[in-house]
Amino acid sequence: MRHYETTYILRPNLGEDQLTEIIDRTNAIITNDAGAIICLDRWGVKRLAYEINKETQGYYVYLNYAAPGSTVTEIERIFKIDDRVLRYLTVKLGDAMNAETIEAEKQRIAEKAAAAVALSEDAEVDEFDSEALEDESTED
Repeated sequence: MRHYETTYILRPNLGEDQLTEIIDRTNAIITNDAGAIICLDRWGVKRLAYEINKETQGYYVYLNYAAPGSTVTEIERIFKIDDRVLRYLTVKLGDAMNAETIEAEKQRIAEKAAAAVALSEDAEVDEFDSEALEDESTED
């Protein structure tokens, strides 16, 4: 198996059911071909850098996975057919992945996400403390 990441942009006016259906179908293609999903992030609706098919916004989905090369071909074939997918990009990150490297990659991503959450919580506490200090200084 090889290590890939695919980012795809869906039409923003789709309902939650349709978004979930497209994401689940993509995940099923990977798992049915003996692949493994390492990370799935729904980035949500973001403004596009330029207009694509008369759309100025898109729903971004990031998928990090390990699968054989034929799986990528099938995913991209489905994306080309489906009008609800505006754009997609698949990048090969590595050639050989086994079960141990997949688990190590999942662990690395989980640690990275935990660190990001901790940083954002620290930033919120610092912001709260600075607001409290400003309030105290204006009272005097």
